[in-house]
Amino acid sequence: MTTVTKNEGTADVIRILLAIILPPVGVFFEVGLGLHFWLNILLTLFGYIPGIIHAVWVILRK
Repeated sequence: MTTVTKNEGTADVIRILLAIILPPVGVFFEVGLGLHFWLNILLTLFGYIPGIIHAVWVILRK
């Protein structure tokens, strides 16, 4: 079982808020300029909601 410290929980909340406002920014802060970042840009261009869903998924899967 993994314990989450207060700072990690706060950082996740900030990343999720960024993911709702600008999905690629939230993904960038989580994984950098990798495949998920570029995929998220593509999903956001196709529709804002798919970009948000993917960004939140990337942040929460960790």
